[in-house]
Amino acid sequence: MNAPEKNVGLVHFETAPHFPIYMDYSATTPIDPRVADKMIPYLREQFGNPASRSHMYGWSAEKAVEEARGHVAALVNADPREIIWTSGATESNNLAIKGAAQFYKTKGKHIITVKTEHKAVLDTVRELERVGFDATYLEPQDNGLITIEQLTAAIRPDTILISVMLVNNEIGVIQPIAEIGELCRSKGIIFHCDAAQATGKMVIDLQKTKVDLMTFTAHKTYGPKGVGALYVCRKPRVRIEAQMHGGGHERGLRSGTLPTHQIVGMGEAFRLAKEEMESEIARIKGLRDRLAKGLQEIEETYINGDMDHRVPHNLNVSFNYVEGESLIMAIKDIAVSSGSACTSASLEPSYVLRALGRSDELAHSSIRFTIGRFSTEEDIDFAINLLKSKVTKLRDLSPLWDMFKEGIDINSIQWAAH
Repeated sequence: MNAPEKNVGLVHFETAPHFPIYMDYSATTPIDPRVADKMIPYLREQFGNPASRSHMYGWSAEKAVEEARGHVAALVNADPREIIWTSGATESNNLAIKGAAQFYKTKGKHIITVKTEHKAVLDTVRELERVGFDATYLEPQDNGLITIEQLTAAIRPDTILISVMLVNNEIGVIQPIAEIGELCRSKGIIFHCDAAQATGKMVIDLQKTKVDLMTFTAHKTYGPKGVGALYVCRKPRVRIEAQMHGGGHERGLRSGTLPTHQIVGMGEAFRLAKEEMESEIARIKGLRDRLAKGLQEIEETYINGDMDHRVPHNLNVSFNYVEGESLIMAIKDIAVSSGSACTSASLEPSYVLRALGRSDELAHSSIRFTIGRFSTEEDIDFAINLLKSKVTKLRDLSPLWDMFKEGIDINSIQWAAH
């Protein structure tokens, strides 16, 4: 069954199939058809290497790459010379964190990050610990946010790098990076911010916000997979050690032949985001609020993460007395996840929700709904009705639900060992 035709800007297209309804935009977004159209010529006739300086094929590719660099910079109000192409957010995070740590290690070896960061940050910091760096992992509040006070308290004389994401990939909360940037700049500490989940969802102004290094990726903003960028501040100048060596591309910071078609796609995706973000955010907030209202009509339902400091695209909900994997299978007509796409295959409860203080039971019963450019009111209403039906059916099979309804305090029960 096909979905009704949808209008996206000036593009008229049809999405198919209708089921499952896609509500996992934080895992990846579909490529906007306008982005795909922009990429195609660079897979065909305009196939030149941007590093080829002796003929028109190379000149054409280089021009396209620099135009795209300008579009990425424009979305975040940066200088195009501050944008370094990478293969995606994971590489950008590695280049930023390892690169800064290695360059500034003579000043200290202490790094601060947050327990709810993406694995691409956490595992990179752990790797640095393995080679002699020291790290502090901050506990967020129960709303998912950290405070400037706790960050200030964690700073030591040998702290050289702080890494805090802008928008959390699981719960969508927005960390106070303007205040963090001011603190870091006043202390002479490098500030890295993973903004992979933020582009196109909120205004980012790097002329006003004191960030030294910022991570971007295309595929969270209706662009292609396999391409991203790292912002490296020029004023004041931030230095990092290259992690890939070879032809000295990207001002020596990231060697490797540039994938022109992917870069063009990222540039177009970010250009469209800048043009359409204001109206798109308003529409998506309406859909998210509609979803939240409908799901909160289900008894014993909890929204995870702060609702005021949050992008409108995300709703992370725990359904008490329902097992998460069973619920995911029961609602197979909507594509959602029970955590980040990088960890949702694990049967362990979400480390993000556990860091917020959620019980294992609530963490296990969480579903991340993320909506986007091609979501409709019909999609939202279908999801609400499906969840109401399936949660009721699963709870009807649960003895714990029966005990809860009878007023029995489940936490006080002493279960017999076998």
